[in-house]
Amino acid sequence: MESTISNIDIGIVISYFLVVLFIGLWISRKTKTGEDLFLGGRTFGWGIIGLSLFASNISGSTIVGLAGAAYTTGISNSVYEWMSGIPLIVAALIFIPLYLRSQITTIPEFLQLRFDRRSQKFFSIITIFSTIMIETAGALYAGSLILQTFFPDLVMWQTSLVLAVVAGIYTAGGGLKAVVYTDAIQAIILIIGCGVISWILFGKLDYDWSKVLAAAPEGHFSVVRPMEDEGLPWPGLLMGVPFLGFWYWSTNQYIIQRVLGARDIQQARWGVILAGFLKVIPLFIMVFPGAMAISLYPDIANGDAVFPTLVTKVLPVGLVGLVLAGVISAIMSSVDSALNSSSTLLVIDFIKPIKKNLTEKDIVKYGRISTLIFMVIAALWAPQIQNFTGLWDYLQQMFSIIVPPIAVIFLVGVFFKRGNGDGAFWTLVIGTLAGIALFVLEQFDLWHLHYTMNVGLMILLSTVIFVAVSLLTTAPDAEKIKLLTYRRELLMDGFQNVPWYKNYLYQIVVLVIIITYILIWLW
Repeated sequence: MESTISNIDIGIVISYFLVVLFIGLWISRKTKTGEDLFLGGRTFGWGIIGLSLFASNISGSTIVGLAGAAYTTGISNSVYEWMSGIPLIVAALIFIPLYLRSQITTIPEFLQLRFDRRSQKFFSIITIFSTIMIETAGALYAGSLILQTFFPDLVMWQTSLVLAVVAGIYTAGGGLKAVVYTDAIQAIILIIGCGVISWILFGKLDYDWSKVLAAAPEGHFSVVRPMEDEGLPWPGLLMGVPFLGFWYWSTNQYIIQRVLGARDIQQARWGVILAGFLKVIPLFIMVFPGAMAISLYPDIANGDAVFPTLVTKVLPVGLVGLVLAGVISAIMSSVDSALNSSSTLLVIDFIKPIKKNLTEKDIVKYGRISTLIFMVIAALWAPQIQNFTGLWDYLQQMFSIIVPPIAVIFLVGVFFKRGNGDGAFWTLVIGTLAGIALFVLEQFDLWHLHYTMNVGLMILLSTVIFVAVSLLTTAPDAEKIKLLTYRRELLMDGFQNVPWYKNYLYQIVVLVIIITYILIWLW
């Protein structure tokens, strides 16, 4: 597809780059301590937290992928978006007060407090590797591919480098505060840009939903798919999606770091619930446009070309630039969050314990240096992914398989008070090795279950390992872990004396009703 981007649209995109860079550098002037760099000084309110969670989660490949899948195979994969509210509710109910009361900077730190240093280091290493080599490099690679559909003359490595450098500079300078403030702007641009496409497309169909349904193949608008469905079979909807969501929204440093930077528990909980409501929006502005395109452009051969086609053929001059800025926003939000979370893990979990006498100035210095190093690694690796397309798909699948042991030691660990350090560590080790073994069997065509169903099986295995090893070894100190495990008073922590309309529990009820309605509607 040849580029049809006007100079006005290009000017809008360049202006966006400059504004984001300026904001990041301006914030960097006030970044003096490690807490400023890694947690924004613990000053974030609910609006900033919710918008940043949404923006960091939506990558450029997400936008293109959701529209493409809705066009080619149906909307079943949209459940990863609007059902995110469920794990976010779990985070708000249980994990946010545990994390914030612990005053941790990284999620692996919580494992050290609840279990021991072994689990902290193991989890931190896995997280850093996956965040840089999969999340960051993957976002740069996907972002470069997307931009090449609009600008065919772009060179992959140069595009990846520019995206990495811009995100790396303001992230290294301003830290998490620069990330969340630019994320908030990016989230708004993204929603407006994609929302405009949806509205114009729906207008071309006379705002008649029946015309959308009539053009789609049978079952295209059903999220509960048959057992043999390659995209998302119905058992995977129950066995895999909830646990993958829990890991992502409750234990992933890449996501949860802005929650750790909340000024208090109220703001954190409100922010997480706001993110749950925002995650419903992609169904309408990213998924449905792909489905509507079937009626208007039935001859698109490649699903990845659906979104770029809609942008260039549907939008007028000026709005193309806005939507492109939204796509770049999504790319940058993923990259800046990944860089900041990885540098936080390296400094707090590894450098700080070794160098006991670090000053705040030293911590900031190491944080900025590690951000820039990770930026270079991700930028160098991103173009190489095109040479390992098959392998990359397998890595993503393996990544989803090794999630279960992590999910289990957090989710079971806060309720099963007999769970100890040995149980957590060996669950991580054996569970990860079992995941790798399963991955190898798949490559030799000896295992054929969909990866979402594999997640359910691995959750069961990891739970058995965790409980069995914990029961066979020394019990943890009950007093030491008392504040690190579930207790009923956590549910109202921070909300004892607020009016009902500010109570996050009522907001949760509304969110559950919306998710349930969508599930029934798209059944």
